[in-house]
Amino acid sequence: MTLPLLIAALMAPVAAPAAEVSTAPPAAAEAAAPARPIFTPNETRSRGSVTVGGKKIAYQAVAGTLVIHGKDWDDTKSLEEAATPPKKDKDADEPAPEASMFYAAYFKDGAPAAGRPITFLFNGGPGSSTVWLHMGAFGPVRVQTVDTRHTPAAPYGMVNNEESLLDASDLVFVDAPGTGFSRIGGKDKEKAFYGVDQDIDAFAQFITQFLSKYGRWNSPKYVFGESYGTMRAAGLALALQNRDVDLNGVILLSDILAWDLLPDDPQVNPGMDLPYVMTLPTYAATAWYHNRIARPDPELKSYLARVENFATGDYLQALIKGNTLGDEERQRIAQQLSAFTGLSVPYLLKTNLRIQYGAFQKELLGDSEQTVGTLDTRFVGATLDPIAKVASNDPQSSAISSAYVSAYNSYVRAALHYEPGIEFKSGIPIYSDWDYKHKPPGGDRALIALPNVLPDLAMAMKQNPDLKVMVNGGYYDISTPYFAGTFEMRHLPIPDGLKGNIEYRYYESGHMVYAHLPSLKAIHDNVAEFIGRTAGRER
Repeated sequence: MTLPLLIAALMAPVAAPAAEVSTAPPAAAEAAAPARPIFTPNETRSRGSVTVGGKKIAYQAVAGTLVIHGKDWDDTKSLEEAATPPKKDKDADEPAPEASMFYAAYFKDGAPAAGRPITFLFNGGPGSSTVWLHMGAFGPVRVQTVDTRHTPAAPYGMVNNEESLLDASDLVFVDAPGTGFSRIGGKDKEKAFYGVDQDIDAFAQFITQFLSKYGRWNSPKYVFGESYGTMRAAGLALALQNRDVDLNGVILLSDILAWDLLPDDPQVNPGMDLPYVMTLPTYAATAWYHNRIARPDPELKSYLARVENFATGDYLQALIKGNTLGDEERQRIAQQLSAFTGLSVPYLLKTNLRIQYGAFQKELLGDSEQTVGTLDTRFVGATLDPIAKVASNDPQSSAISSAYVSAYNSYVRAALHYEPGIEFKSGIPIYSDWDYKHKPPGGDRALIALPNVLPDLAMAMKQNPDLKVMVNGGYYDISTPYFAGTFEMRHLPIPDGLKGNIEYRYYESGHMVYAHLPSLKAIHDNVAEFIGRTAGRER
């Protein structure tokens, strides 16, 4: 995959401790703890508050690490042994693989843990930290960025996040092994943690450890994954069940659960035409936004319904015919594609009716100097290579990354008082080296295919018929097209009686829905309502 996917409470006999977050270091915060060895669990606590919906929420923040191990680790050891570095293998010079996973958790003050929902949030990549959801979406502090264009360089503004999800749930933002302040070590460490199933297992270990450490086993539980994090979230629904943990809900943002649907380079895989079908509605939405087409419908949603029908009807049938498609039908399809995408008929005929997303980014505006975004096609930026066939950059990523990472580095030290003594890694380049083999439930081996966790989610829903799934996406996201999320759920192998457990919410934004402030408010309200409705008791 490319840049787009690299770009996801305390319980006691009395009320849980709380934490407050503000844009400046809280006066009541505890003194910063000295840096500790990487592979030793640690935590630093501070207090703060956030105002959501006009109501002040006091909370306790805990920033720290938990140590987890490779799938073959012997977990029958005592807690004391498990908290120390593993012994060396008999036939190796290095210790067994382990990971120190960083988290920032926020617990609402005075909320009894048994009835208080807790949500584990993570971004994807693979290879991305969770700085994006933390500082852009649901943490108590939000970094200010400019919508649809480049955010000027530092100093960056941080404000109270009125859309923090702390009004609905306690929150745990988790960095995947090797990203953020998380680290991996030991023999064959990359093999142990950098893969579909290895990654799911690592997060399952982390979550069960966290539930024990903070006494949250009886809390309503949710996982919230963005991008590749949705594959992790769907896999976790079943992996946690196998550890006797039923989730109340799985929340997906910009999901991709079946990787055969991804728009990455389908032109080098002839016969795989579904990615072109998945991306067409996003192309149409983008052309609509940039006024490259006529607008026959009064609103975007109704227009896209027509595009979706064409994409799964005449367009798909034409693609399936391959080289047997007649000239007259080819011309007709090209004309309809042109009306939806704003690209010329001659260009579409030259592409054999198959639009590569990087080429669309460059071609849409008809100007070799301007490229539309990948993560969010509302963004426009300079074309780095005017004579290249496809875009080589994503204007949105360039526009906001420095703001997020700079603000987070300042915030985690000043407000959370966490001094890890290591560099924060917003992302690591492991996409090409990731182990994409996935063993589906009921299978005796990993399939020789792109990963697909729809069977995992389906099995989890069958075994826990109360499990609810919320699908969220942005109309202007090419990297994980919103229509792919709809298509996936239409093919989820579940009984008819469970189909009502799935709901959809789409927004006039991109991959990072929350980067658009009206959409941030909308997704906050939708997710908060979803948690409140499915938690089982008053929060």
